[in-house]
Amino acid sequence: MTDVFDSLTTTAESDGAHAMLEELAQSLRARHRWHALFDLRLMQARIKLGLSPTGDIGNPDEAVREQLDLASLNACREVGWPLLEAGEVSAAWMYLRATSAQTEIAKKLAELAASPPDDEEAAMTQLQDIIQVALWEGVDPALGIRLVIESQGTCNSITAFDQTITRLPGRQQQRAIAVLVRHLNKELCEALRNDLAQRNIVDKKNLSKANSITELLELAGGLQDDTSFHVDVSHLQSVLRFARISTELEVIHLAWELAVYACRLPENVTYPGEPPFENVGEASRLFFGALLEKDVDKALTFFREAITPERISNGEVLPSDTLIFLLSRLGRSAEAVQVALARPPQSNMPSMFQAAGMLPSLIELAVAANKLDDVRHACRERGDEITFAATWLQQ
Repeated sequence: MTDVFDSLTTTAESDGAHAMLEELAQSLRARHRWHALFDLRLMQARIKLGLSPTGDIGNPDEAVREQLDLASLNACREVGWPLLEAGEVSAAWMYLRATSAQTEIAKKLAELAASPPDDEEAAMTQLQDIIQVALWEGVDPALGIRLVIESQGTCNSITAFDQTITRLPGRQQQRAIAVLVRHLNKELCEALRNDLAQRNIVDKKNLSKANSITELLELAGGLQDDTSFHVDVSHLQSVLRFARISTELEVIHLAWELAVYACRLPENVTYPGEPPFENVGEASRLFFGALLEKDVDKALTFFREAITPERISNGEVLPSDTLIFLLSRLGRSAEAVQVALARPPQSNMPSMFQAAGMLPSLIELAVAANKLDDVRHACRERGDEITFAATWLQQ
């Protein structure tokens, strides 16, 4: 270390302080002293802008502050990426969170997760840091949920999903929903297959030909009078709830299979959901089935009948929003407009579709259905000048 100080002294005396600072920067980089390098870069930026190298900078004008912020961002990138390359995820995120490189960060996190350190303790620490950044910091929720499933199990992954991912916009939830639905579907399918084999309910040759939950249930006669269950029911019902806003047909189909299974569960092991999903299994089967164009009319009738005068007067919006969501996804925008016009006034608690940003606005539905005049008429009756004005912007 004495050699470093001697070299810096020599450079400062012969070439000046600026050259000495740059020599120090290269030395810190070579020794991987990234935190010190960050501090040095800020010091250099201050000097370049005519500010005090240390201490309070006072109240510089806006142009100087912008340049200082830019220098800080550059320093964050310079030290954050080497830290991430070295697997120091938590330290790297402290710098990289200020940048707009989340896609690149997510890619590197996935690479680190795929190649953990050989040391078991170091690997566990790195894994927890990756989960923290990917899931709890929102860099890559799908990766975070997958790692929680693999390291902590289904129960913890569902709790984490509920606490973090459900708060994100619906479009950002999609990949994480897919991870969870695929995992639970596979877990249930394997457990069901093993149980049917162990109890000799289905011939093993036939079991080998069944590749899905619904095929297994069909081979077993539906198991309607069977008291067994093959998955934690709270996990099943939670995943069915999460999956409602999914837009990927494969995931919707897997969720429908889960719902078909839920329909055969004994009533004493299930939990009532929020209207219109009081009977979670049956309502979910109809909901996901309609999105797959199965029993569409039956599903729409079911969800229409769930919008009762009592629920409207109580300000319950989920029954209406569920039907609006379904109709819009089915391309029946004109019907969706009529439901939306009769929807209860906004309550303090938005529905999951609205909170996730997955519910089309009244204006979007009216444009798709060519029903702007109907909406304007309703706006006059309601005294809604804002929506009325918005309809004219769509002309």
